[in-house]
Amino acid sequence: MANSILIEGIHAGYGAVRVIEDVSMRIDNGKTVVLLGTNGNGKSTLIKCIMGVCRPTQGRIVAEIDGKSHDLIGMPPEEIVDLGIALVPEGRRLFPRLTVEENLLLGAFRKTARARKNQNLDFCFETFPRLAERRRQLAGSMSGGEQQMLALARALMLAPKILLIDEPSVGLAPVLVSRTIDAIRDLKTKYALTVLMAEQNFTQAIRIADSGYVIVHGRIAFQGDSADALNNNDLIRKFYLGL
Repeated sequence: MANSILIEGIHAGYGAVRVIEDVSMRIDNGKTVVLLGTNGNGKSTLIKCIMGVCRPTQGRIVAEIDGKSHDLIGMPPEEIVDLGIALVPEGRRLFPRLTVEENLLLGAFRKTARARKNQNLDFCFETFPRLAERRRQLAGSMSGGEQQMLALARALMLAPKILLIDEPSVGLAPVLVSRTIDAIRDLKTKYALTVLMAEQNFTQAIRIADSGYVIVHGRIAFQGDSADALNNNDLIRKFYLGL
């Protein structure tokens, strides 16, 4: 059944500081949508609005989960998670003094996820064999790439329908960025996920994008309905590719 998000006319910020203005976009069922923008342009704020962490001052956000519509505005984060919307936050946000397995088990928050936690744990270890090898290792002692794997796997422990990923390339070497993006593509296909990925690394993000948006100074400056449309846009060529 369909799992999607519709964002219409969102305005949000922090106190008197406006960060995003009149942002509208769609994340359609089974698609990977990329939100492109450099630091400070509002990508993370929009993600926080979807998750209920930042309350918009105007607009609406509607999630369709298994064909049923849910108005996310005003809904607390735990209820949004319980719908089946999972977040991989910027900077990974792991529990460094807990083991790999303990971090994963903490990800099984939803009632339906708790009932399937052992099955989901097996899925995570199958998807990321390195985590299975290091299940007793403290998360804080792992490399950046391994920690990003763990952050992705922790989100999978929720058995999500929709996956939000905020800046997965931050702090990673180029070869690890490529592997992480590949892992996101494979997860989307394997688990039939709907994905919104906020990212500033255009070259990597475009490899797995079905469509995308460019956000500049808190506003959507361009919408591309395909990877080719994004790749051939003058704004992107200027700001991201230096052409």
